[in-house]
Amino acid sequence: MRGIHQFVPMLHRGDAVGRHALRLRDLMVARGIPSRIYVELVDPETAAETEVASAYPEARSPGDVLLYQLATASDLAPWLAARAETLVVNYHNITPPEMFAAWDNGLARHQLKARAELALLAPRTTLAVAVSDYNQGELTAAGYVRTTVVPPAAMMPAPATALTRSAPRRRGARWLSVGRMAPNKSLQDAVMALLVTRAHHDPEATLQIVGQSVVPTYTRALARFVADMGLGRAVTFHGHVSDDALNAALAQSDVLVVTSNHEGFGVPIIEAMSVGLPVVANRAGALPEVVGPAGVLVDTGDPYALAAAITDLLEDGGRVASLVAVGHAQVRALNLDTAGDRLIDLVQGLP
Repeated sequence: MRGIHQFVPMLHRGDAVGRHALRLRDLMVARGIPSRIYVELVDPETAAETEVASAYPEARSPGDVLLYQLATASDLAPWLAARAETLVVNYHNITPPEMFAAWDNGLARHQLKARAELALLAPRTTLAVAVSDYNQGELTAAGYVRTTVVPPAAMMPAPATALTRSAPRRRGARWLSVGRMAPNKSLQDAVMALLVTRAHHDPEATLQIVGQSVVPTYTRALARFVADMGLGRAVTFHGHVSDDALNAALAQSDVLVVTSNHEGFGVPIIEAMSVGLPVVANRAGALPEVVGPAGVLVDTGDPYALAAAITDLLEDGGRVASLVAVGHAQVRALNLDTAGDRLIDLVQGLP
C-alpha cells in the first residue's frame, strides 16, 4: 500500500492543525497505510511523534504521496515543490498580512511569504483540500485546479467525565471567547460589546478569553484596553488551557462570542455546539457556513448590535433551546467523525 506522509512546519499538540495531523496519522496507521509526520522544526512536546523533513529522502518508497498541512510560511514549501512525489495540499487558512502589520511587521512579512508559497505550490499540487468553502475560494484564486472541501479532523477529545451544562443566565451572563489571541480575532470587539451590555442591559455580564497569545503587542494592548474601560474585574484572560479546562469553560458559559474578521473554519464553534452552548458570531470568512442556521450572525464590529444580539438571545429561553438543537444537527451534518477517513480516501484514490 502506498505511503501517505504528512509534512507540517511544526507539530503542536494543542492547536487545530496539530490535532488534525495526528488524527490523520492515527487513522492511516490503523488502516495499514505507511504514514509518518515530518517537520521543519521540532516541538519538544511532540518530538516523539515526528521526524525532520531532511530524513524523508532516505525513507521514501515508490508511490509515496506527500500531504502538506499548509497554514503558515515554511521552507518546506519550496522543498516540496522541487520533489517528484505526488503532492496533496491540505489548506487550513492564511491570515491576511495586513491584519498583523500594525502589530508585528515581521509576522506580517511572514504571512506575505505564506501567501507566496500558497501560489508556488499550485502548479505542483495534484489535489488541494480546503477545510471550508471559503478557503476553497482562496485556493482557486491562488491557481489551484483540482480542489475539494473536507472539514478538519480536529475536534477536541470528549471529556473523560461527562460535564453538565449550567443553566443559562439572563443576568450576570457568562460570555466566552476561544481562540488564539491575534489581531484577526478582533477580541476588542467583544470587549466593547461587553462594555455596552454592562451599561445598558446586564451590569454583571462577564467575559472569559481562552487562547494562547501569538502577538504580544496585541495582547498587551488588549489588556490595557480592558483596564482603561474599567473592565478589569469583568474580563478574565486565561491563556492556553488544557482540554479539561476548556471543556469546563464551555460547560459553565452562557454564550460563545466569535468576533474574528478572518477565519478558515472555527473549531471552537463546533466544540460549543457539541456541548449545547449557543453561538453568536461575526459575518466574516468561513463563520457563516460553519455556524449555518445554528447560531446568531451579526456584524460584531458594531458593539451595540453585538450587545443587543447576545442580550436578546439569552432573554429568550425558547430560542436558546432551539439553537442548541439545531447546533447538534449542524455538527452531525458536517460529519466530522468521518472527515479524516474521507480525506484519506480521496488521497488513496489519486492516480
